Amino acid sequence: MAGKIRKRLAIAAFFSLFTAAYQPLFAEESGSDGWRHGLAMHGEPALPLNFKALPQVNPEAPKGGTLVMGEGGGFDSLNPFSTRGRASAWITPLTVETLMARAWDEPFSVYGLLAESVRTDAERTYAEFTLRENARFANGSPVTPEDVIWSFHALAEAHPRYLTAHKKVAGVRITGPRSLRFDFTAPDRELPLILGLRPILSQADWQGRDLTASGMTAPLGSGPYRVDSVDPGRSITFRKRADWWAKDLPVMRGMHNLDEIRVEYFTDSSVMFEAFKAGALDVYREHQAARWRSGYDFTRVTSGQVVKSEIPHQRPAMMTGLVFNTRRPLFADVRLRQALIESFGFEFINQTLNGGTEPRAGSWFYNSDLAMPPGPASPQTENLLAPFAKDLPADVLGDLRLPASDGSEANRAGLRRAMALLEDAGWQVQDGELRNADGIPFRFEILLPMGNAEIRAAATIWARSLSRLGITAQIQAVDDAQMTARLRDFDFDMTTLLRANSLSPGNEQVLYWGSANADAPGSRNVAGVKSPAVDALITQMLTATTPDDFRETVRALDRVLMAGRYVIPLWFADRSRLAHDSGLGYPADRLPVYGDAAGFLPDLWWRNR
Repeated sequence: MAGKIRKRLAIAAFFSLFTAAYQPLFAEESGSDGWRHGLAMHGEPALPLNFKALPQVNPEAPKGGTLVMGEGGGFDSLNPFSTRGRASAWITPLTVETLMARAWDEPFSVYGLLAESVRTDAERTYAEFTLRENARFANGSPVTPEDVIWSFHALAEAHPRYLTAHKKVAGVRITGPRSLRFDFTAPDRELPLILGLRPILSQADWQGRDLTASGMTAPLGSGPYRVDSVDPGRSITFRKRADWWAKDLPVMRGMHNLDEIRVEYFTDSSVMFEAFKAGALDVYREHQAARWRSGYDFTRVTSGQVVKSEIPHQRPAMMTGLVFNTRRPLFADVRLRQALIESFGFEFINQTLNGGTEPRAGSWFYNSDLAMPPGPASPQTENLLAPFAKDLPADVLGDLRLPASDGSEANRAGLRRAMALLEDAGWQVQDGELRNADGIPFRFEILLPMGNAEIRAAATIWARSLSRLGITAQIQAVDDAQMTARLRDFDFDMTTLLRANSLSPGNEQVLYWGSANADAPGSRNVAGVKSPAVDALITQMLTATTPDDFRETVRALDRVLMAGRYVIPLWFADRSRLAHDSGLGYPADRLPVYGDAAGFLPDLWWRNR
């Protein structure tokens, strides 16, 4: 089978080169170089220049009131731009703004926020922004081109998540009293949008302070809220700014309606749920399908104080799973990774924890048109992968669907397939323990954050199955500080991964999978992927000029990532389940295509009077 697949790749390579040699050349139609109110990744943004509000908001939403939310884990820093410590995830979205604002009802479009306009060329070799004259930080100081340029450089030095885009910029310069221009090292369709979504900080606020250090001083932002009070590790309260400069902008109309937002932190999700039942929290995002069906019969629900809302979405499935650290010699062998995937009895675990209701994410872009279709690869995918035949797993063009068990805890067929792969890789059971040719036992640690009860339960069930193969899997739950440090230093064998992909994947894929980031401390390439095919497909995806080419390239990337067996996928929800105080409202008749994701809660919600 492997030989046939490699032959197909070789044939595809020949025809790919042949057709490319005789492909007619067409000059790309030039786009306008004029100033614009928004940009889209492909085509035009949906909203016209004079739009009144984003389509997913209620422009007449009531203002005022308080919202109390719960969050798992804790925090020991208010600086979200450093790799040190763990900052509250709400600092940036509530207090800091960007040049452009994301429209969550479109695959990837942005509209002016701090910037009143943007311009670029058809090839997207540069991006120029003009700031709004009235854009102000919370202390009343104006947002200047100097602040934007300083933020661009300082963020790249402080955190690797900002470094990839930074490397793609050849230079940045001020072009007017309120304008600046980024010139790129190469054409990049997404880079103008990425730069438009970079946080903008006050240069003066950071004089004498280290952006790379953790600390309990919040950054000065220009956003709708300020940090009002902090109980380190336990709670943080944000207060709406009466002087927020952008409150009347169309792109912000109907958003950020609440006067106060308090976030309470819990190390145990069951304790958080009990707090919600008791009325200490206003909203609870339910991840357990079984409890959603049968666990909401407490007084606040039956009395009508709490209502249950399901928020559907059309975005790719959130990939939740257990990720291999391929930097470790044990998991460098794809056969061992596939063996552990075979041993994972998903159907039994799903039935035990979720009543069997939750679907499994079959790939990284599952639940969307960007996912690799079921079955063997398409001719288009064969052509895209042909140049990398020698670097890819032999079955990359075959049917890569995940193995299905019979639903029993024993999962005998899956364990037999796993043992065959392990033996092929040189492992044998000796005295009840699986060992390699050097006598080294097969033992590894599953690193989990404290409070992740569902993932821990799944890992515990799986560990029992592994013991029948002679494998020892030790589950280690650590606090936030240890989790951050160990992930930063790649000090783990296997850990949990939650990876959200969008309907318009772009430069973030370099952070997730790029070879150059695989060994950078704090990198989001958690698995340590180093694949020429992945690098090339991401580059081709970023330069695709038509929706069809873009879709086919993402599907090929999806296939290569699944063939690499970097993760054991768990379940996902095709809807969000929110139980909330009945006094809270949201625009249920105009839900964004991304559903309950960034920009939804608390952004679009309000408190009924």
